[in-house]
Amino acid sequence: MPLDPLLRSLRDERSRSGVPPLYTLTVEQARAADLAAVRATAARPRPLHEVTDRRFRGPAGDLPVRVYRPRAGRPLPVLLHYFGGGWTLGGIDTSDALCRDLAVAADCLVVTVGYRLAPEHPFPAAVHDCYAALRWVVENAAELGADPSRLAVGGDSAGGNLAAAVTLLARDLPLTAQLLVYPNTDQLADDGSLREHTDPWLFNHRSVAWYRGHYLPPHLDAAHPLASPLRAPDLSGLPPALVLTAEYDPLRDQGEAYAARLAAAGVPTELVRHRGMAHGFFTMTGVLPAARAANARAAAFLRDRFAAAARPGKSA
Repeated sequence: MPLDPLLRSLRDERSRSGVPPLYTLTVEQARAADLAAVRATAARPRPLHEVTDRRFRGPAGDLPVRVYRPRAGRPLPVLLHYFGGGWTLGGIDTSDALCRDLAVAADCLVVTVGYRLAPEHPFPAAVHDCYAALRWVVENAAELGADPSRLAVGGDSAGGNLAAAVTLLARDLPLTAQLLVYPNTDQLADDGSLREHTDPWLFNHRSVAWYRGHYLPPHLDAAHPLASPLRAPDLSGLPPALVLTAEYDPLRDQGEAYAARLAAAGVPTELVRHRGMAHGFFTMTGVLPAARAANARAAAFLRDRFAAAARPGKSA
């Protein structure tokens, strides 16, 4: 179907205003522009029962985390959310509105980590930071008021890539679910959606290459499973997944290929392609009804998985 009219109007406004694509900017310029763009299209941050900023000891030093609590009940299930931004942009603040919404809609704690960014900290720094955050939640569950038997990981774009990678590292943990929103799953992809999406005013194949160039050191084998989860030899035993893709997205085919691989490995998997949507739409809840609907679907998936994992007689 055609690009969603509201999304097209945003795309056309970028074209008229002459805002340069992020991949034409320096990293510092792109980070500032990305934060402004996210804030312009996100919903107004909703108040919660409690939002706290913490720090924990990561693999190479202290890292920030933000914990979102929708209500006073303890313990609550937990979503570890990893923000998007091509492993190069973004931060805790760029996902703030989204994390607040998911905390309320999924009735869970949401914990997001300020993992190290490339190019200053290339692969695999972000993967290990995200995994360390998951371990920190498990080890400090009582203090956080978290239920360590109901843990999910999720993220959008690069965050989806990191969530998928974390599940490969955390096979010893009984993860409840993984929420992968238009994830990057194959650094070596050369598929139809990557080739066909060239619009300079939308996320395109040049964007993908720009981020990859910052994230992956030149000497690295891009097929490494923690960089390209689609190329992992074994996906069996991973947590149930919801994979959301967008029709006008260069990452569409690799996200859908990953969903197919998960299902073939016996992982309960739901795949939803959002027609008329482009990469990045999921966080645009302030301007796109389709984004709000996608968020609601993601929250329903998490609620269902948390309910299925609840221990008999346990209440929150």
